[in-house]
Amino acid sequence: MVSQPKKYSFEKLEVYQDARIYVKHLYMLTDKFPDREKFGLASQLQRAGVSVVSNIVEGTSRTSDKEKERFIEVAYGSLLETFCQLQIANDLNYIQQSDLDKVQLQIDKIANKLSALKRSYHQKH
Repeated sequence: MVSQPKKYSFEKLEVYQDARIYVKHLYMLTDKFPDREKFGLASQLQRAGVSVVSNIVEGTSRTSDKEKERFIEVAYGSLLETFCQLQIANDLNYIQQSDLDKVQLQIDKIANKLSALKRSYHQKH
C-alpha cells in the first residue's frame, strides 16, 4: 500500500488554489508575448504572479497573526502589480482586452479571498 503525501494547511485554502491557477494562466498569457519581452514584462509578470502564491504560503507558515497579515498584504500587492502589468501588456497589444477582462475577474476573486483571510487573522489579535 502506497501512502499519500501529507497535505499542508495552505493547500486547503481556496485562495491558494485559485492563485496557483492564476499563475498558470499568467504563464500561458506571457507565452504569447514577443520574444523581446522574455526577460522584460513577461518575466516581471511571472515573478509577481509567483509572489502572490509564495507569500500566501509563507504567511500561513508564520505563528504570529501580525506576520501572517503582513505576508497576505504583500500577496495582495503583488496581485495588483500583475493587474498593472497586464494593463500595460494590453496597451502594447500583447494581450487582448477580452483576456484582460477575464484575468480581472480572477484577480477580483483572489483579492476578495485575500482580504477575507487577512481579516480572519486580524480578528484573532
